[in-house]
Amino acid sequence: MKRHIYLRMESPEKARELFLSRFDLQTMLPPEEIPTAAALGRVTAAPAMARWSSPAVHQAAMDGFAVTAAATFGATPESPRLLAVGREAFPLNTGHPLPPNTDAVIMVEQIPDPMADPITVEHPTFPWQHVRRVGEDLVAGEMVLPEGSRITPWDQGALLAAGVTRLMVRRLPKVAIIPTGSELTPVAELAAEPPPGRLPEFNSVILAGMVAEAGGIPEVRPIVPDDPGALTRALKEAVAAADLVLINAGSSAGTEDYTYQAVASLGEVLVHGVSMMPGKPTLLGVVNGKPVIGNPGYPVSAVLSFEEFAAPLISGLAGLRPAPRPTLMVHPAQNLPSKPGLTEYIRVTLGRVGDKVIATPLPRGAGVITSLVRADGILKVPALNEGLEEDRAVAAELLAPVEDIEGTLVVLGSHDNTLDLLGTLLRRRDPRLRLSSGHVGSLGGLMALRQGRSHLGGSHLFDEETDTYNVPYIQRYLPGLPLKLINLAWRQQGLMVLPGNPKNIRSIPDLTREGVSFINRQRGAGTRVLLDYLLKQEGLTADAVQGYEREEYTHMAVAVNVLSGTADAGLGILAAARALGLDFIPLLPERYDLVVPETTFQDHRFQTLLAVIRSQDFMDAARALGGYDLQDCGKILWEQ
Repeated sequence: MKRHIYLRMESPEKARELFLSRFDLQTMLPPEEIPTAAALGRVTAAPAMARWSSPAVHQAAMDGFAVTAAATFGATPESPRLLAVGREAFPLNTGHPLPPNTDAVIMVEQIPDPMADPITVEHPTFPWQHVRRVGEDLVAGEMVLPEGSRITPWDQGALLAAGVTRLMVRRLPKVAIIPTGSELTPVAELAAEPPPGRLPEFNSVILAGMVAEAGGIPEVRPIVPDDPGALTRALKEAVAAADLVLINAGSSAGTEDYTYQAVASLGEVLVHGVSMMPGKPTLLGVVNGKPVIGNPGYPVSAVLSFEEFAAPLISGLAGLRPAPRPTLMVHPAQNLPSKPGLTEYIRVTLGRVGDKVIATPLPRGAGVITSLVRADGILKVPALNEGLEEDRAVAAELLAPVEDIEGTLVVLGSHDNTLDLLGTLLRRRDPRLRLSSGHVGSLGGLMALRQGRSHLGGSHLFDEETDTYNVPYIQRYLPGLPLKLINLAWRQQGLMVLPGNPKNIRSIPDLTREGVSFINRQRGAGTRVLLDYLLKQEGLTADAVQGYEREEYTHMAVAVNVLSGTADAGLGILAAARALGLDFIPLLPERYDLVVPETTFQDHRFQTLLAVIRSQDFMDAARALGGYDLQDCGKILWEQ
């Protein structure tokens, strides 16, 4: 099958301009008339004019007596006026219409004896005192709301007060979402994990939610297999029924990516390929005067592409003007290289350390949907840049409230499965607090502390000369920094292998056998330092291990490599092996500590975290993960 090579790549800005300029968002959809009571959040398509005045009659603004103001002139406590009830003074409550020939209200508390007849008036009033006059709020024929107003609850009240029970509003665009791919299965049909070769289809749920948030009405259509004729028919039907069509997946340049062919056969392809990452395969087209977007299949790509092209189109059709996300100057926790020629969007977690907000990058893969779940912000790397520099200020687009960022503890260093557990328990104890963990290795964590880029670090650096953990490295890299070394856990390190151990791997020397492939941790990781020590103990060199240079940043990533068959073994912790059902060959226990500067230790946020660490809830949950010994959990083992 022939591949469709991308048309000339366009920048996100140019692609959006080319696409949106083809449609008159003001007139493309006809307006509709709806009840005012059902119009919350909708946008007026014409001015709304008052049918009657509000109030329609003169009304009392206070509880009291309606009178003719002239009848009270000259009244004093020494020379009061006496007014007959029902003839000269009329009792009434707030909101009641004034009787004929009255023009003022005396508050009931200004009458010495409200139950008397006649009543005694000791002070004069003046015309229209304590009275809501006809049309005080709105006059019949006056404009209540102009065209283009997004209706609020108080707008609804004003409209109904003026007799406007129905009004013309901008119609919400109907958006058809077509999932494509022969390998997809609706999630609702899955009672268990999908069988080999099948994938759960969930992008349509994400996109439907985003359509609704942007102001549209989503309609998810049946999954279309990888067949050009089937996709063309599905697109033709969707265009006839909807105002905008999103085709999810199939917009790339692969041999089974048929979106280009379907759109080109029915209409015009405006853009195929946008110089953004994730989101490069985006396709923008027109069929029968209606916009069609070929949305990439990877979830992160799909979301970012939607935000760039679909969201402004849907909001514009609905008459909405969404406010841009706020921005904040932040400092990357590490160097973030990027491919020149593509605008890259990097998801990050954020937390304030001292006078800086630190941006810790999340996994950058287009399929890593959890990076969207965890993200507090997005860093944009311009197409002409080769990346962002560690600790150099850059603007972040915020996805989380500033209060969340201020309540975040930033921990950079070695990865451990209990850090996510701590984050959950911390939030449960105090919803204002969060834990943001970045996996830069134990040495990277010490460097981050030295440079003031984190609140604390996670470390398990073994020193063979002293036969101890962490202290020699702290003395070398953080001399003079007042800090405490607090144990989190002892954990079991060993070799993770496939169930049944098909390669019969039992020890470190087995990693050098022909046909055995290994997956390593990154430079500076405590696990890699441990591997080097174990190789040295056996008299082996790194180049004897096939795969030594292949790196991952977490124990779970190593475990996934083993589970997927891309490696036969990896060094890691028992909790990661157990989480993915791998066999585990224990080698030795190791100590995992938190390196906590004194300034952090005194911070109320860390004191709350320390209480969580020392809690029975944390210890029980950590033991359930497997491979953790908590004999020293929460103890201060050393101070500097």
